[in-house]
Amino acid sequence: MLPAYNLALPMTTIHRLPDLLVDQIAAGEVVERPAAALKELLENSIDAGARDVSVKLEEGGIRLIRVQDDGSAISPDELPLAVARHATSKIASLSDLESVATLGFRGEALASIASVSHFTITTRRADDRHAWQIEVHGGTVGDVSPAAGEPGTVVEVLDLYYNTPARRKFLRTDATEYAHCEEAFKRVALAHPHVGFRLTHNGKTQWRLPAQDTAARVAGVLGADFVDGAAAFDTASSPLRLYGFAGLPTASRTGRDAQYTFVNGRFVRDRVLAHAIREAYRDVLHHDRYPAFVLFLELPPDGVDVNVHPTKTEVRFRESRGIHPFIRHALEQALSRPAGESPAAPLPESALPRPAWTPPPQQASMGLGTEPMAFYDRLFGRRDDIAAATATLDVAPAAATGLPVTRNEDSPPLGFAIAQLGGIYVLARNDAGLVVVDMHAAHERIVYERLKNALDAAEIPTQRLLIPATLAASALEVATVEEHGGLLAQLGFEMGVHSPTSIVVRSIPWLLRDTDPAALARDVLREIQDVGASHVLTGKRDEMLATLACHGAVRANRTLGVPEMNALLRDMEETERAGQCNHGRPTWFQFTLADLDKLFMRGR
Repeated sequence: MLPAYNLALPMTTIHRLPDLLVDQIAAGEVVERPAAALKELLENSIDAGARDVSVKLEEGGIRLIRVQDDGSAISPDELPLAVARHATSKIASLSDLESVATLGFRGEALASIASVSHFTITTRRADDRHAWQIEVHGGTVGDVSPAAGEPGTVVEVLDLYYNTPARRKFLRTDATEYAHCEEAFKRVALAHPHVGFRLTHNGKTQWRLPAQDTAARVAGVLGADFVDGAAAFDTASSPLRLYGFAGLPTASRTGRDAQYTFVNGRFVRDRVLAHAIREAYRDVLHHDRYPAFVLFLELPPDGVDVNVHPTKTEVRFRESRGIHPFIRHALEQALSRPAGESPAAPLPESALPRPAWTPPPQQASMGLGTEPMAFYDRLFGRRDDIAAATATLDVAPAAATGLPVTRNEDSPPLGFAIAQLGGIYVLARNDAGLVVVDMHAAHERIVYERLKNALDAAEIPTQRLLIPATLAASALEVATVEEHGGLLAQLGFEMGVHSPTSIVVRSIPWLLRDTDPAALARDVLREIQDVGASHVLTGKRDEMLATLACHGAVRANRTLGVPEMNALLRDMEETERAGQCNHGRPTWFQFTLADLDKLFMRGR
């Protein structure tokens, strides 16, 4: 039997809360843990124009957070205001709030931090003879006094939550809190590569990042492997600009540990951005993998509302319907390089395929095209002993051809076919070494892209319902049908308002004719309400095309001739996103001569 708790409170008169209690309540929203305090202090340093920022932490930031910068300092006359609530130099009117160009603007952070810690600001302007200091202990503000200090500002936060034990007991271990502080540090460092950063924890230097360009900063924070496994891009469409690094599907991860989105230098979490990114990766990433990316979106300050939450990590775009397709298309272009332009990472030794080959049945040509054998013979000298040499191997020779002896300057990215392995893989030789292609996965992507292009080139055919579907609808759904009738028609839907509480569906896209009209209509309307376009429809359409492509692609254990294999390689080089099939699996891997030497321990 669970104990009963009496949650009833005695009735009292309404009264105004003390200022200190108000500050402590606000601190729970703004400064939920040491990492949140560190973020606010770092953003203040960036707003002050700092070029060098040094962070010192003790016990995960619980014992000490110290941030020193060389930015513009605070006048001694303004120091008391700096620790007062709703006091800021960054906005002065409603119009300023609607066009925030700085990271901080609310005027709450310092007051909130000071109300739950022993807080000190030491600041010195470039033309001052000495520094000035103010101390706040648990919300009690002291006097401004002279102090020693270099030009710039030093903020010290000691014993966070010392006077609010209920809040402090919810903090985790020092290691956990430090991990959160480090993540906050990395986010600010990624967004502002022109600033040098240094982080020390318990007397040990953890990070030392000089001022550098964006690529070097991303490599410095996330590692060179991240940059090597990502597509760098920079896309602009006035007034929007998106640049950064989109992780290739071959460098995907099992979690969301390397996903960073920044808007005007501010790390954010936004559902419109998240949805656009998911849509861009949907065709190239396996369902149980997550992409890695660092994306920087720039737009006019009045195009985004950052005054959504006290933590300032949530934003709202004023024109989200324009933002979504821009983000999606920019990423799709970055990821749509044909096969061979961005070499896929080699498989680890443990993942090398070793299928047990059985002679495949002879089948007819799959119709990929032909290539004159004379041309192929000019590139590969015939050797009659190839068939005999490979008779005992797990290899089905495509033809009695030898390996190229000399480097061909005009060799295509994926090279030329030399053999078929296990009825599954095509082996090709290019200038870098050996290329291994999953012929079914590669052909599936080619067919899939052709189907999509063919469909996109024409209007979406519709299927008239024999019996129109009438469904109960909310007032918002009814309004969406009335407002977006033209968009619905472009998507292949004919909908109308049946009554103030119901809508009728008369036609749906022909490709989705086997789908429940009512459920499909609700999905489309919900998606239009959220992001302004029906990506659910696109997803369903693409799922159907993917199924058709899978059935139409060449099957395993099908013997291909050399011209067919070379035609497949050429088609891959001309097809967008050919590095992955439409299920997200890789279609090819490059093994360099150095990789092969390593496997055979040559040079050791």
